[in-house]
Amino acid sequence: MSSSSGVDAQIISGLRVASKGCYERGLLVASKWSSELLLSISPDKMRQIKSTQSLSSFATSTPTRSQPSPQPSASFIDPSPLPEEVLTQAASISLNPGSDQHLSQAAYSKDVQILEKDLEIREQDVILAARAYFDTREFQRAINLLTECISLKAKFLRLYCQFIATEKKALRNWHTLDNNRHQPPVPVNESLGELLDAVKDDTDPWLLFLKALFLSRLSRREEAIQSALLSIAGVRWNWSAWTLLGSCIGDGEELSSLLHLIPFPRDHPLVQIFQIKTLNDLHNAAEHEIQLCDQLLGSDFFPNSTYIMSLKACAYYHGHDYTQAERMFDKVLSLDPNHVEDIDIYSNVLYVQDSRLKLSKLAHDFLAMDKDRPEVCCLVGNHYSLRAEHEKAVKYFRRATQLDRTYLPAWTLMGHEYVEMKNSQAAIEAYRRAVDISRKDYRAWFGLGQAYELLSMYHYSLYYYQRATSLRPYDVRLWQAQAMCYEELGRLREAVECYKRALIPADPHEISINLKLARIHRTLEEHSEAVAYHRRVVEVCQADLRPIQDYAKSSLEVADYEMRVPDGNLNLAREYLNQVSSSNAEDVGRAKEMLKVVESMIHSRAISAQAGIDNVDADTADPGNSVQLI
Repeated sequence: MSSSSGVDAQIISGLRVASKGCYERGLLVASKWSSELLLSISPDKMRQIKSTQSLSSFATSTPTRSQPSPQPSASFIDPSPLPEEVLTQAASISLNPGSDQHLSQAAYSKDVQILEKDLEIREQDVILAARAYFDTREFQRAINLLTECISLKAKFLRLYCQFIATEKKALRNWHTLDNNRHQPPVPVNESLGELLDAVKDDTDPWLLFLKALFLSRLSRREEAIQSALLSIAGVRWNWSAWTLLGSCIGDGEELSSLLHLIPFPRDHPLVQIFQIKTLNDLHNAAEHEIQLCDQLLGSDFFPNSTYIMSLKACAYYHGHDYTQAERMFDKVLSLDPNHVEDIDIYSNVLYVQDSRLKLSKLAHDFLAMDKDRPEVCCLVGNHYSLRAEHEKAVKYFRRATQLDRTYLPAWTLMGHEYVEMKNSQAAIEAYRRAVDISRKDYRAWFGLGQAYELLSMYHYSLYYYQRATSLRPYDVRLWQAQAMCYEELGRLREAVECYKRALIPADPHEISINLKLARIHRTLEEHSEAVAYHRRVVEVCQADLRPIQDYAKSSLEVADYEMRVPDGNLNLAREYLNQVSSSNAEDVGRAKEMLKVVESMIHSRAISAQAGIDNVDADTADPGNSVQLI
């Protein structure tokens, strides 16, 4: 499906099937996602597609028979039309797809689908009861109830319940070792190997998702990616499989190479949403992703999707365009006042914007709505942090980690609070927790660098800054932090290189980095390079009509250099000194003294030049010299 054609009947059908299929298997987040995306399609587009389908159906329909053959009512269909031994054989084939069956691939696939459907009908009451147990978090009861079932849907639900139950047990055991040096970095689920063995030979796309999930938890990343891709090929709108695939991707380059392996066109809306989401998670979303969001929010796609609007707001946030991010989040909340997802990112935006009243109201509203969501706890923590109540902020960030140990923003923000409180050891512990959860978040590595910098352990700090820079190579702050560490270590050449790298993505009107480069070059006695950066500062400030105080010292540095070097540009020096001497900058006195000297130098140079001209004229007029020249 081309992106230019917009939403079609195939996409609508896929979303409906996925929403129902995910819900029946307990993948609630994926079911909610596909349902919301379906509802975000404009009513006009839905009517247009329905009208097209009706016309197509009418054009291809056969003439009505004079005596139609009677069809049985659906309510009277026998739920068990096949003998028991046939159903047992079907289960054997479906659960062991590699078995030696004399069937062609196409016939095998068709027969398995038919027999699997029949198995689901026979076991639908048990599956429904197990699903009710799942909803009430009684996972062991659901497992016991599904033990004798043989349909693939029942197998999925049973294994998924086993996974959740064993994850909860592993988390409980992990927490018993809190504040113990023997506590592993992450909870250890010892049942994952057994669960993986149960699905290792399956080809059902839903079970392939479970296989990818187990492999991912076992840190077998490449195999998890392969299984996730196979699952997506079978059930394309299962958003849980897409998010799992995204969690296995390490950086933007890996994403680009992986997009070629996805069995859909690059302009398919599902692929585009996945690309935006993954780059947001990697903090690398750029202008291209914002353009993709605009396209997906067009009238032919999902114009009312608050999810895509939120993706766009997050892309603005990661691009440091906080004003546009705030506007986009405001639009999301105007359409859906109870939209909790990414509310923590919105609170980060308001924090940076210093919007105290707005952040306070947001925290009050969402705390009353749902105080047990990690996102809401982070929102409230940011509210207290902006008020400089760091102990209360830490309390709420810690609460978020208790609700969800893997909630990375809470660990990182907690580390920031400890840095503000000058508690370096606690900050390091919080940042390490964040790194243990995900080694792809540059903020945790950057935080570790800051914490060790507070301890004056610059070699350690430099290592963590370098890890952060490798994840976000175009972040000005990271290169500057790295350069300052090199300065502290006396490695000025490396500091110069880092500052130069910082200039590449920096604002063209930025002057602080240029001043730092000028200072280091002067320390290295590389005066021409230092003056070049000072001239850049003067040019930028004059172009921006900044006050003379911002660049008076740079003007004096340029003037001093031009006065010292042979054949220096004395007119430029006089121009710069005139500007400073006629201002109210603190360097006025020095500028006036230098101006007297440069005027004298210009006068002397003019006299010397005139004397040279006179000598040349005299030599030309001498007949003896003329004869010599001939």
